[in-house]
Amino acid sequence: MAYDVIVIGSGPGGYVAAIRASQLGFKTAVVERESLGGICLNWGCIPTKALLKTAQVFEYTQHSKDYGITVGDAKVDFEAVIKRSRGVADKMSRGVQFLMKKNKIDVLMGNGKVKSKGQVEVTDKDGKATTYDAKHIILATGARARELPNLKIDGKNVIGYREAMVLPQQPKSMIVVGSGAIGVEFAYFYATLGTKVTIVEFLPRIVPVEDEDISKELEKIYKKKGIDIMTNASVEAVEASGNGVKAKVKTATGEITLEADVVLSAVGIAANIENIGLEGLGIKTDKGRVLVDKYYQTNIPGVYAIGDMVPGQALAHVASKEAIVCVEAIAYNEKKYAHKPETIDYMNIPGCTYCAPEIASVGYTEKAAKEAGYEVKVGKFPFSASGKASAAGATEGFVKVIFDAKYGEWLGTHMIGANVTEIIAETVVARKLETTYQEVLDSIHPHPTMSESVKDAIEVAYGEAIHL
Repeated sequence: MAYDVIVIGSGPGGYVAAIRASQLGFKTAVVERESLGGICLNWGCIPTKALLKTAQVFEYTQHSKDYGITVGDAKVDFEAVIKRSRGVADKMSRGVQFLMKKNKIDVLMGNGKVKSKGQVEVTDKDGKATTYDAKHIILATGARARELPNLKIDGKNVIGYREAMVLPQQPKSMIVVGSGAIGVEFAYFYATLGTKVTIVEFLPRIVPVEDEDISKELEKIYKKKGIDIMTNASVEAVEASGNGVKAKVKTATGEITLEADVVLSAVGIAANIENIGLEGLGIKTDKGRVLVDKYYQTNIPGVYAIGDMVPGQALAHVASKEAIVCVEAIAYNEKKYAHKPETIDYMNIPGCTYCAPEIASVGYTEKAAKEAGYEVKVGKFPFSASGKASAAGATEGFVKVIFDAKYGEWLGTHMIGANVTEIIAETVVARKLETTYQEVLDSIHPHPTMSESVKDAIEVAYGEAIHL
């Protein structure tokens, strides 16, 4: 009943931490209360991408004549759409089960709680509690949908992302509150399948964390798709009305009432830090997140925290990297690993939103770069000028690059368009290697590709544009 490492939570932070710990010779266990893979594999990243792919396929059928193909009227079998998404999630969860067995990691099903320093209590579904000893405890409990006081998720009138993935039938109309990644992805999915969607955003623009040019472009495209967008607006109250809901929305010009079948609350996430033993052990938190050092140790030696529950970007790939850094630091201190891990540069984390068109970004926005004191060179290349995009019928969007005018440092990249989430990695690697604009231009990009638009945008920034 004793382990070197016990990980509480098996999402993309937790299961990666467990695997790396096992690889480095630690006797390891992972605690999970629901399904291996956590929210990402079961209710987040993976099943939502399956839904979005269905929407994209349906959109292709609606525009098949643009490609010289005539098909009959395509219809949505909503139940089958949901079933496919759940099947993809189940397959990925089983994959994590296989990885646990392969790496000889014990899976302890139940609710995990830090009972005391070096001890974890696991309560199973029958209420039986078992205590396990561990030299190192890694908390990776993730997050859940955040609830506003006046927008409580009841699963019927007001739903969260989990309910939005498994609705028994497709709503005819939906109000999406919040326009971050979750909000705009579900807005695209439902609108493409025929639901009348209205987005209500409290801030002045949708996808507010992105560069302003990205926000403007997505709003233009979404309105063209028939999605209504209300910015500088907030839902003050929601009440049931017949088979649907009435939402009172406060706007700059006064209060209005919107009617819909359902309201989707997509106003962010809240970390799962309750009932896991933080208070009893005196683990410090701030603004709902666990405080850690650069190697993810809390103020209590031997207890660590990673992923959505600590400050930083709440992204699956961030949690996975934090897991590896955390475990390798533990192993280095115990002389089980020869290399002290490099800490994460949170200014070089790619963000991806899988609406259509996709959004991908990393580094400074143009506004943030100027506010940081940089004199910038900005290049913007539209996909309408890309041969590959034209051939694919995917000419919406652009690539925008930002460079420091003095030294040529690559400060940031912001993209909106088809498959841009597959292209952003070039910027991440280049920034990591401190690459200058000239070195990128000297690197031959394949033609015809969407990715060569990055090079084209850099040429625009430096007045060397060939294709624009």
